Amino acid sequence: MVPRPAPAGFRRARVGRGSVRLAAVGSGRSSIPLERAPARDAQLRDPALGAAGPRVLGPPLRVFDAERVRILTFTSLYPSSVRPRHGVFIQERISQLARHTGHTVQVVAPVPYFPPLRWTHRWELTQVPRLERLSGLEVHHPRYFMTPKVGMFSYGWLMYRGTRRLVTELHRRAPFDLIDAHYVFPDGYAALRIGKDLGLPVVLSARGTDIHTYPRLRSIRGILRRCLTQADRLIAVSAALKRQMCELGAAADRVDVIPNGVDALKFHPWCRTAARERLGVPSGPVLLSAGNLTRNKGFDILIRAMQELRRSFPGISLVILGEGPARGELEALIQRLELQGVAMLRGAQDQATLPLWYSAADLFCLASAQEGCPNVILESISCGTPVVASRAGGIPEIVDSGSVGILAERTTPDFIRAISLGLGRVWDRASIAETASARGWDRVSEALVRTFDAALQSRNEARRGRDAAGGGRRR
Repeated sequence: MVPRPAPAGFRRARVGRGSVRLAAVGSGRSSIPLERAPARDAQLRDPALGAAGPRVLGPPLRVFDAERVRILTFTSLYPSSVRPRHGVFIQERISQLARHTGHTVQVVAPVPYFPPLRWTHRWELTQVPRLERLSGLEVHHPRYFMTPKVGMFSYGWLMYRGTRRLVTELHRRAPFDLIDAHYVFPDGYAALRIGKDLGLPVVLSARGTDIHTYPRLRSIRGILRRCLTQADRLIAVSAALKRQMCELGAAADRVDVIPNGVDALKFHPWCRTAARERLGVPSGPVLLSAGNLTRNKGFDILIRAMQELRRSFPGISLVILGEGPARGELEALIQRLELQGVAMLRGAQDQATLPLWYSAADLFCLASAQEGCPNVILESISCGTPVVASRAGGIPEIVDSGSVGILAERTTPDFIRAISLGLGRVWDRASIAETASARGWDRVSEALVRTFDAALQSRNEARRGRDAAGGGRRR
């Protein structure tokens, strides 16, 4: 392959079949003005924002004056036309990366193979197309064989076997420069095997569940350690997650903490009264929670807290957004405690509606047992809504001062205490929204570029070392 010419002023680092050096060296702000979001409904605007529309938090977009790089994003947790909300936070990150840097991103999102039987609960997976275009990115959905809940230690190998042919062919047509994999296992294992086959550096992003859960399984713990030590670079979404990764064997100097970002053009304050009218939310105090309906999220803690809170705060209601396996248990708990109409499960919501929900709430509450860097808290803060949350994972790194929320122990009595304090306090919602400026996607993208650059450089240095050692032996 004829190497692509390096732009003037940049060094080139040879890596695998291609040769490239990433660099985030923009010499200033973009000269292209950033358009504001179009007005949707004048009555929904928060008056504090003025007539011009939502604030654009953070500095304008940076221009990365570097050669375009081809990145393969490899993850099984990614949306499809069949499951549009599955892994939407990863889609957001790489879409924003492509937008802010101009680099080419191609996605391989493996899907477990299931026979096309309509009576199975996995029927929808058989309808995921093999190839589609989502948010401007080409997304491939190869199938791989797996046995649910059996032989979990083999999931990484099976994913590798089911995807390597496709990735090899894509690389042959237009060589990649780097693999960006999400979830250390099984996705990271498969990505590392493919990276070894193709001579590509691999950056693994840990998201939380992979580091919180898999180390408890003896059959997977050793595999997880190898993945953490073999990756060219690692990304943790919180400092707490980085500490756990290092305890499992990752070298601290190869782990970069890059929290999730938030798009202030999507998530910004709206007029609370108008938002409630649009959503049909009661006029009393409103608590909001959201996420995958699992036991780990602690929605039962919030529901039980409503028994006491409704006596202290007449007209209070709890709205829970999301779907998941624990929905039946939560519905039964609401009925058993006779909280119908007080605690409500409103199902999954699309991205366009979420800002209205955040703006309609007095407090956003999250009682999770484990978290990485929860997007729902970032989105709530960006909409100006204060947070009451547990101290799980990276949450204290977001709710790091009393100006944006209150931290609580993961018990019903302590959440009652914290929620009562939150409802009795006058919050500066404009200042809360302003704190999201430090977590804009332009800054996240710049940090990602630095990490990818470090991975490419370390691979290049290792290659030079091997070449030098080989030359010495020949002499």
